Amino acid sequence: MLLAVGRVVKAHGIRGEVAVDVRTDLPEQRFAPGSVLTGEARDGGTRELTVAAAREHSGRLLVRFEQVPDRTAAEELRGLLLLADTADLPPTEDPDEFYDHELEGLRAELGDGTGVGTVREVIHSPGGELLALDVDGREVLVPFVRAIVPEVDLAGGRVVLDPPEGLLDS
Repeated sequence: MLLAVGRVVKAHGIRGEVAVDVRTDLPEQRFAPGSVLTGEARDGGTRELTVAAAREHSGRLLVRFEQVPDRTAAEELRGLLLLADTADLPPTEDPDEFYDHELEGLRAELGDGTGVGTVREVIHSPGGELLALDVDGREVLVPFVRAIVPEVDLAGGRVVLDPPEGLLDS
């Protein structure tokens, strides 16, 4: 399974570097020299890219790929979604820590087993993480905090919710 780790925003300089908006908690691992990423274009086309170098710059990551020798080639990567294989991720050491892809697709249930919906995605906001649930075709955002999501059962394929009154009605 592939996991989004960044998106190419623009070319930077004349030597083939690109500015990347990072979408991973582990940029030093995902963009380490020698790492192979899959680049997915908006039209669905893909290509493999090997990281040659990466460095922080103005809140973004500047990345140079072995396959991109100059600015012209770097310009062609604009908008490319960068994906990493989830099999390459290290296991989490904290039992209360999860990768987004582990939560996406889980059933959302109340404590009594009543089905609520499905976790569609995890949204990382300045105020904390939110679970975007698909509830009967509509999106409901649930704060991913222990008081509201007291249990994550990966083996059972579910998250248990204890929502405050009205949260699921929106």
